[in-house]
Amino acid sequence: MAPGKTTSVGKLAHYYRNKGRKVVLVAADTFRAAAIDQLRIWAERAGVPLIAGQPGGDPAAMAYDGLRASRGRGYDLIFVDTAGRLHTKFNLMRELEKVYSVCQKSAHKAPHEVLLVLDAPTGQNALTQAKKFKEAVHVTGVVLTKLDSTAKGGMVFAIYRELGLPVRFIGTGEKIENIAPFDADAFIDGLFNQSEQNEPTEQANPAPIAPPAPAPHTHP
Repeated sequence: MAPGKTTSVGKLAHYYRNKGRKVVLVAADTFRAAAIDQLRIWAERAGVPLIAGQPGGDPAAMAYDGLRASRGRGYDLIFVDTAGRLHTKFNLMRELEKVYSVCQKSAHKAPHEVLLVLDAPTGQNALTQAKKFKEAVHVTGVVLTKLDSTAKGGMVFAIYRELGLPVRFIGTGEKIENIAPFDADAFIDGLFNQSEQNEPTEQANPAPIAPPAPAPHTHP
């Protein structure tokens, strides 16, 4: 739903391909004209195949075709890129529900993960929108993009507090390798280290404090 959704799909494909998984991408974001072309570019960069139809097609049908073709070719990890961001569009949300239902019927216990892409700097507005997607398609985790410093890390806590969802991956840059599984321990350590770095440092040789001057002696 956030900027970086299709980019994150491409990065995840690259990440898992490097771990020896047989990955395929399915272009089910048919509402945005450039989405299919964008995903094709990322598929080429990641070195994985893409199953795509035409812009304006039925997303649920595209998901069905992609899953059926992928199973026949022996792929073990399938990423279906769906439309996002327009959570206020009733028809779009209905289409997402149809895609979810098709996945359920096409593979055992599918979809095994429903990942929601959120932009770390966006803040509370993204969380409000995310609640709608969680209700519609039973989101299981979050990919948090643009988390290039722990200064934006408050979103991690807000996601869990507001949505009750774990952060699965974080995006830290624009390159295809700039994605990693979220490590809670490392994240907390980073927060504390940053806090310590921001604390004012004491002077190396503080000036001595002079004792108070004696009160002047007065005669009765």
